[in-house]
Amino acid sequence: MNSTLPTSIVFKQYYLACLSHASYLLADPECGQAVVVDPQRDIDAYLEDAEHLGVTITHVFLTHFHADFLAGHLELQERTGCALHVGAAATAEYAFVPAHDGDEVKLGKLRIRILETPGHTPESICLLVNGDAVLTGDTLFVGDVGRPDLLASVGVSARDLAVKLHDSIFNKLLTLPDEVRIYPAHGAGSMCGRSLSTELFSTIGQQRLANPTLKLRDTEAFVAAVTAEQSSAPGYFLYDARRNRERHTTLDHLLEGALQPLSWSAFRQAQEAGAQVVDVRDAEMYAQGHVKDSTNVGLSGKFATWAGAVLSPDRPLVIVADAGREKEAMTRLFRIGYDQIQGYLAESAPPTALRQTPRLTPEEARQRLPGVLYLDVRSEREWQSGHAPHSLNVPLQRLQHDLDSVPADRPLLVGCQSGYRSSIAASILRQVRTQEITDLAGGFVAWQAAFPDDVELA
Repeated sequence: MNSTLPTSIVFKQYYLACLSHASYLLADPECGQAVVVDPQRDIDAYLEDAEHLGVTITHVFLTHFHADFLAGHLELQERTGCALHVGAAATAEYAFVPAHDGDEVKLGKLRIRILETPGHTPESICLLVNGDAVLTGDTLFVGDVGRPDLLASVGVSARDLAVKLHDSIFNKLLTLPDEVRIYPAHGAGSMCGRSLSTELFSTIGQQRLANPTLKLRDTEAFVAAVTAEQSSAPGYFLYDARRNRERHTTLDHLLEGALQPLSWSAFRQAQEAGAQVVDVRDAEMYAQGHVKDSTNVGLSGKFATWAGAVLSPDRPLVIVADAGREKEAMTRLFRIGYDQIQGYLAESAPPTALRQTPRLTPEEARQRLPGVLYLDVRSEREWQSGHAPHSLNVPLQRLQHDLDSVPADRPLLVGCQSGYRSSIAASILRQVRTQEITDLAGGFVAWQAAFPDDVELA
């Protein structure tokens, strides 16, 4: 943090890699109060740090209604009685303090001034801390700006928001001194922007020089750039954006109800009644034996993002996990608002109920081509940078919507970059297709290592 901040002020960033999400705790222990900004839903880390500092969390800010996770504002209010602050353009089912441009919250030597910065969403705000740092939410990232198109499907014009984003960036944030540090709500891997950096903070001056979008001062050029070729957002984004406006059951109560061990009989009964089965073990373990019609999303990868992309938030869930990891899986699903968890399989399924997914090495797979269709589920950009000859590219996030583009009359070899996404895709395809489906172990990385001369560019 900048040395010009009063030395008594505590400024802590929390980074949740699974969601590429940054949240913040600001405090002045001399006055005994703290602020949390954009909290994740499991709030123990904030409460533990507040207790260690001898402060009470009295204020929580949402820089906007997040689409990629369910925030922990209601959890913190339930535990601490804190005030909730949301941009003045917001509407919500719960009471909150409308944050207007120029408003200030003062806690001892800590000064937080509100900047209304619509663009990513209509109610977006940024928080200027003692004039030395600015928490930019999803308005300005390190390396990019927030995408303005996430609300297009509910009638909010991406172009109108892009025009407002241009104004918020150039006429508000970029009027701050170059030395002011920026701390965004997301980093690389988030789908809330396009080219986010792995760096977790920067300065206004550094971004003025290095952020390519900030060089587009002309409004029309800026609007064209930020509305073009955005990746498809997972279907749960609108669901979470809506639920962050609603009053809903908090995490502790959900875990109490969901941590239910299920016998095989009860598990099957739930599945037959319509519950989705999500198997969170790694791809190799899943391939060796899994419950029929289950979806594999391993905890080892970007679990929440991909679970949100391929599972429905409107249907109940039951979980298959390695022993001792059930609560972790549930917590990570609850973080994205998948609250209808009915329990987890607590005993071995009978062998007759299990299925296997063959996983082929590149050498084994190559022997079967071209009789087998290589389905590459990486992003279009990844596929264009190099792919196996004659492969078909259908990105995983679009697979369930574009199933008709995947031929049903040939065996399928499913591949991705490393084998994580292909296992998800294969598990989905086996639920709806009768053709032979195999998974490429090690993905395109393994293919390229085995056959460096057998790679095509788009």
